[in-house]
Amino acid sequence: MNKEQEQLRKKSPVQIKNKKATFEYFLVDVFTAGIVLTGTEIKSIRLGKASLVDTYCTIINGEMWIKNMSISPYFYGSYSNHEMKRDRKLLLNKREIRRLQEATKQAGFTIIPILVFIDDKGRAKMDIALAKGKKMYDKRQTLKEKEDRREMDRAKKIY
Repeated sequence: MNKEQEQLRKKSPVQIKNKKATFEYFLVDVFTAGIVLTGTEIKSIRLGKASLVDTYCTIINGEMWIKNMSISPYFYGSYSNHEMKRDRKLLLNKREIRRLQEATKQAGFTIIPILVFIDDKGRAKMDIALAKGKKMYDKRQTLKEKEDRREMDRAKKIY
């Protein structure tokens, strides 16, 4: 990911994050994918009405799918409103999908979504990561490092 792409993500009006991802997994590799959505789904995402809690990605017939992603029904939607939790297709290159499929065959690796954002052209994009699950002692270590950083920041502000 280059600096230009990072700048666009930071400027995005919508940033829906998976906050538990970095706590429960080591992120090995990050990819950006488009999401196939219906009209009312994109409107809900633009309002920030989506959640990545308990969401994961699978590869079915050479296509990447996101499971359990919750997008609230659009308030002004009529009979054509979408289902809240349906499987949605992610748009990646075949090469990237094959690479992820080979990596997930190894024990302990999975594909998780990290961030949903709106790009500069108004399209919904998702950052997904190839991740390896953390053990309990790794989680404790992460919490300890976070606390230490917080303490050092406090000390800097005092002096």
